[in-house]
Amino acid sequence: MARIGVETTLSDVKDALTEMGHHVVDLRGAEDAAYCDCCVISGQDKDVMGVMQAEIAGAVINAQGMNTEEVCNVVNQKVV
Repeated sequence: MARIGVETTLSDVKDALTEMGHHVVDLRGAEDAAYCDCCVISGQDKDVMGVMQAEIAGAVINAQGMNTEEVCNVVNQKVV
């Protein structure tokens, strides 16, 4: 499955993506996003730790206003 970076405040999203079989890593800094297929941020700080400026191959998903299921659906669409 995909390697997904998830902001540490989104523990419910991390758990759900892990259960789906994705390799989930905590986004603590821009270097954590470097090898991710997709990153999920809370939207509270859209440039969390410089992730928006990081060089990543995949999408950055702003989870603000979405529930866990919606976030997981967007992630699965992006990493197909």
